[in-house]
Amino acid sequence: MRTCGKRLIVFSLLATAILLVSATTGSAQCSMCRAALAGSNNALFIKNFNIGVLVLLVPPVTMFCSIFIVLKRSHSQDQAADNDTRN
Repeated sequence: MRTCGKRLIVFSLLATAILLVSATTGSAQCSMCRAALAGSNNALFIKNFNIGVLVLLVPPVTMFCSIFIVLKRSHSQDQAADNDTRN
């Protein structure tokens, strides 16, 4: 069971990394930012802006995943303790 959980976590992280790497060419802005950048002819600035938006997305996602993992481990330990007391 633990191996399956580790595989799922590794697969999720790998899928997220691939998605983030492939999404750098997409527009990662809100509609207001996109409208403001639409008039700009500086392609390098627009590319760097898109990457910056994606980089700013990393801390909230990391915090969410960390909290989820801690809660999942706590729940698993509680279930194991309940199973031990029943037997």
